[in-house]
Amino acid sequence: REYVAQIHAIQHIEVRALERGYLQETFVDEGKPVAAGQRMFQILPSLYQAELQQASAEAEFADIEYRTTESLQERDVVSPSELAMARARRDRAAAERRMAQTHVDFTQIRAPFDGILGRLEVRNGSLLEEGELLTTLSDNSAMWVYFNVTEAEYLDYQEKLREDDEPVHVGLRLANGRLFDQDGVIETIEADFNNETGNIAFRATFPNPNGLLRHGETGKVVMTTEVDDALLIPQKATFDLLDRKFVFVVDEHDVVHQREITVMAELPHIYVVGSGLSEDDRILLEGLRKVRDGHEVEVEYEEPAEVFSHLDLHAE
Repeated sequence: REYVAQIHAIQHIEVRALERGYLQETFVDEGKPVAAGQRMFQILPSLYQAELQQASAEAEFADIEYRTTESLQERDVVSPSELAMARARRDRAAAERRMAQTHVDFTQIRAPFDGILGRLEVRNGSLLEEGELLTTLSDNSAMWVYFNVTEAEYLDYQEKLREDDEPVHVGLRLANGRLFDQDGVIETIEADFNNETGNIAFRATFPNPNGLLRHGETGKVVMTTEVDDALLIPQKATFDLLDRKFVFVVDEHDVVHQREITVMAELPHIYVVGSGLSEDDRILLEGLRKVRDGHEVEVEYEEPAEVFSHLDLHAE
């Protein structure tokens, strides 16, 4: 079974300016890998450097004042309360210096994790506001692939999970029709069904060692379900009446009889029959519109292997 899927990086964030100012330098380029801690942008720090120098001077002055007051208090020249006030002024000045240093540090924007850089939204010399978007960053080392399944398929999945107690592996068909060379594992299911569609979202995680997958891609999750002793017939051998499916069975006298079947699963060009046929039955493959129930026909028997060999999906 194939399910339309959305591919997301396990981490995908917006990188924004933490301070207001002019963008002085850009050290990275779009679509390139960056390492955790690598400097990406530099906002002109002149104003914040001046504030830091002022705060450092005031902190140094407050420290000198405190040490002087402490010396005087030891000789009982000043009261203990004056010493406490001097200590408070020193601590406040030290906090203001740390705050000024933080503002300076915020003018250097570094990568929080290894990832791939997105589009650059600003250029050098741009006036940035606090919180303005600079770019995006994606960790593509592994990918989260989301796909929706019906309620019935969800129940079947949960039943199989209880029986096997093993992670369910899935494949990923890319937009060009090829299968991705890594298998994924279903790791989580969302809490609620969508009341409008009746579906629930699954999430599979795929390793992405070569970086082929990118955030925002689409594809199809391929989930394989084993069916024991499956009876397969070509879809073209069936016809519909109302909401039921039928085939023409050819008896030993070459007379055709209309018979209803149920379909357990559907594959490209093939049905897995749930009931209505046995492996010894002969069914009409061509000319279904030319016959009626009870007609005697001339038939040419074809081996099942030969029939399936001309379909897109071969049976073994």
